[in-house]
Amino acid sequence: MSGKACTSGIILPTNSTTSIVSTFVVTGIPGLEAVHIWISIPFCAMFFITLVSNMTIMTVICKDQTLHVPMYLFLAMLAVSDLGLSLFTFPTMLGIFWLDARELTFSACFTQMFFIHTFQDFESAIILAMAFDRYVAISRPLHYSSILTNGVIARIGLAILVRTFTVQVPLPILLRTLCFCDSNVLSHSYCLHPDIIKLSCSNTRINSIFGLFVVLSTMGLDFLFILFSYVLILKTVLSIASYGGRLKALNTCISHICAVILFFTPMICLSILHRFGPKLPSCIYVTMANMHFLIPPVMNPVVYVAKTKQIRDKIQKLFTKRRPGESQVTFIT
Repeated sequence: MSGKACTSGIILPTNSTTSIVSTFVVTGIPGLEAVHIWISIPFCAMFFITLVSNMTIMTVICKDQTLHVPMYLFLAMLAVSDLGLSLFTFPTMLGIFWLDARELTFSACFTQMFFIHTFQDFESAIILAMAFDRYVAISRPLHYSSILTNGVIARIGLAILVRTFTVQVPLPILLRTLCFCDSNVLSHSYCLHPDIIKLSCSNTRINSIFGLFVVLSTMGLDFLFILFSYVLILKTVLSIASYGGRLKALNTCISHICAVILFFTPMICLSILHRFGPKLPSCIYVTMANMHFLIPPVMNPVVYVAKTKQIRDKIQKLFTKRRPGESQVTFIT
């Protein structure tokens, strides 16, 4: 049978009007193309803040031995995740806004998709680990150091990496088996798995099922465990006799609660709107997707620095001369 060959080996009839595409085209913010250069200013500022703040937190925690405790080690992992997510989303967006660079090869698009979803899952798992850290700190304060040793933290980090790569590696491999015809315009400024498979003219049943499994088994499961952790934390807090003690215990969770809200709220709202909400302008969906991927890397370090005096003090010492006699004692708060 003669015809046009697709990358997946599918042969299309020669008289078919379907055309095979070899690149994808990413989009900016629909309806606002005329002001993309102005929109790029706040996005550029966000990217700069993300790079500086997360790298500063990573540097401070790595250099200061007194911060090598579970809470701050998890915070360093969160900073790594935020930095990775930003490096694979912001540059593509700024390229669209500044240079109108919209075309990506399959390899570039699949690579970007892999790393975006990998860091997304990694961040979800880190937030879950931080919820466990807060539970142990509140319910077992006297055994905190013996339960969450550096060895345990290392094993948690390794388990997160293994889980993330195990579920993410098959996604670009399965995408390579698909054929893409006619439309090649993606809905976002970066490549996402659900967005890519919508453009395929092949059977995407396996890709869709596996993609749904990945989301439910990672972020979906993580969110349920985080909620369960806070049920246990709330139960422990309510058992504390004094009002001041309950307030102090809850205060140690505020930064983490903010991280949970920043990461999961846009994703949940976007899913609800897609499935049950009214038909809205595409710019609304794009903006909410951007909030999910771009806001947490900017806000997480700001929240943790604002709420954690130890981090603020260490950052200040990093950029100023140490005064003689300063105490190096760090407390878990």
